[in-house]
Amino acid sequence: MGYNPNKGGIQMSVSDPLNFLLPEDLAARIGDRVRACRLAANLTRKTLAKQSGVPESTLRKFEVTGVISFVSLLQLADALGCMDDFSQLFPVRTAMTIDEFVAPVRKRGRK
Repeated sequence: MGYNPNKGGIQMSVSDPLNFLLPEDLAARIGDRVRACRLAANLTRKTLAKQSGVPESTLRKFEVTGVISFVSLLQLADALGCMDDFSQLFPVRTAMTIDEFVAPVRKRGRK
């Protein structure tokens, strides 16, 4: 993921070193990036909290620790103009072969 000032959002790429971090480290880095986006937009925590509906204390904790609920993260992303970046998460796998294309769609995983 990376901040793109032209797009106003965060982008993910295969070569990005964030792909190789532990979940806790990645969460902390995303908190850092939200802070960077907020500062690039010249917003105070108070202003972003008001615009997003996320309490200022939650935003402060997120920027420092990376801990936040997914819904609050989406609210912050929306306020910062980064909602489109979430469309890249968990992409639906497309069929690569005819057999995969005609195979029935799984409704649940195996035990």
